[in-house]
Amino acid sequence: MSKFGKKTKVKQDIPTSSMPDVVFMLLFFFMVTTELRKTAVDVMQRIPQATQLRKLQRKSLVTNLYIGEPKKSDQFGSEPKIQADDAFIEPGDIILWVNRKKDELPENEREQLTIAMKVDSEAKRGIIADVETELRKANARKILYSTLQKAENR
Repeated sequence: MSKFGKKTKVKQDIPTSSMPDVVFMLLFFFMVTTELRKTAVDVMQRIPQATQLRKLQRKSLVTNLYIGEPKKSDQFGSEPKIQADDAFIEPGDIILWVNRKKDELPENEREQLTIAMKVDSEAKRGIIADVETELRKANARKILYSTLQKAENR
């Protein structure tokens, strides 16, 4: 029997001292690069399809207006509603809403404001015509209708 025993236990721990740094770097990266949704859409959106589409150059000059049936029909009814930002508005309130949106922009870009209308494909034409009339009164002449690109049959 030997007087001295062999040490066979080898310590093989993984160094974790830099792990909090890596985790916080990843967290910070995703916080900076992720864009959160600005508006919660409370109306139904069955977007129609189109064959000819054009991409926007400056999305900072675009503001969305949603038209469709409310998702909570027991609370808001089943008639199509107009949603601007996070609130339902009436056609008569569109002028005030457009003026507020123009006030948020620099003075030289106010006339370039584009209203993107996301209209449910099942919505009646009457409410759309009312909105278009009010937008003309508010001098918001740039209107676009958001659609999905139709898949080509080959």
